[in-house]
Amino acid sequence: MTTLETSYLGLKLKNPIIISSSGLTNSAQKNLALEKAGAGAIVLKSLFEEQIMMNSTNLLHHNDYTKASDYIRNYVQAHSLTDYIELVAESKRLCSIPIIASINCYRSGDWATFAHQIEMAGANAIELNIFILNTDKHANSDAVEQEYVNIVKQTRKAVTIPISVKIGQQFTGLIALSEKIIGAGANSIVLFNRFYQPDIDLKTIEFKQGETFSCPSDFSNTLRWTSLISSLIKDANVVSSTGIHDWENGAKAILAGAQAFEICSTLYKNGNGVISEIITCMESWMEQHGYLTVNEFRGKLSYGNISNPTLYERSQFMRYSSDDNSHKGEIYFS
Repeated sequence: MTTLETSYLGLKLKNPIIISSSGLTNSAQKNLALEKAGAGAIVLKSLFEEQIMMNSTNLLHHNDYTKASDYIRNYVQAHSLTDYIELVAESKRLCSIPIIASINCYRSGDWATFAHQIEMAGANAIELNIFILNTDKHANSDAVEQEYVNIVKQTRKAVTIPISVKIGQQFTGLIALSEKIIGAGANSIVLFNRFYQPDIDLKTIEFKQGETFSCPSDFSNTLRWTSLISSLIKDANVVSSTGIHDWENGAKAILAGAQAFEICSTLYKNGNGVISEIITCMESWMEQHGYLTVNEFRGKLSYGNISNPTLYERSQFMRYSSDDNSHKGEIYFS
């Protein structure tokens, strides 16, 4: 009998569909609804380091609390953490599928101690969503990347549960950084996080927020790096994220070597029903190809398994000329 059961971070999942951290996962009742819709695991709405720091700074700015600044910051942190712990605990109480907490952070610091309290609240794992936007033109790139590693090291010291790290794709040495992150104590790399998109309104001549959701065309880069990192970094669970809107890209992610895949934008656009649609279509596809389990096709077309792995390395189209018509209609760029 065909089954989509898999494992991720040592956790048993009934299928490889993980709901990404977002407003869709900010309440226990929403998470219960996602489980009933068929989700294999849920990443909770992030605890934002940036938001905590902003709230405490605003409170200090609007009040004469200079002598009690440490107290105010600690109060804001404790209040935010209490709310988040309640979300973890209530989601665990209502749901039977794995609940993964999420911390959105951009620097190492005392916040890492939050991770221990989150673990005590019952989270099955922690996903660190890390992005450091460096605006210092004199900064050393090695030092910036080392901060990612330091965040993971601090978190690993604080918890015993599995850690995944969700990172962006703008790195010169993405594979090397991923290996350092795994070496620092992470169990998984999630590819990729989606950032706030800036834009400009030409009618009002003002700054505005850009496109919020991903689109299926974003998946191509996710596919490339899923294949490369899953093949080249030993013992790293890789999860594909960004651009997965349907079962086809979910299946492709696993063929490229992903342990599981995260979805978000497609839920906002199509509702929770898309989960059962992905499950039904993937099961049907597996039956057509004679696969009984996900493991039977995982990594079948990864960088390490295809006959010509350089296809994953190609970054530019090549101009091609031929006397025959075998490539008529194709477009090449140099």
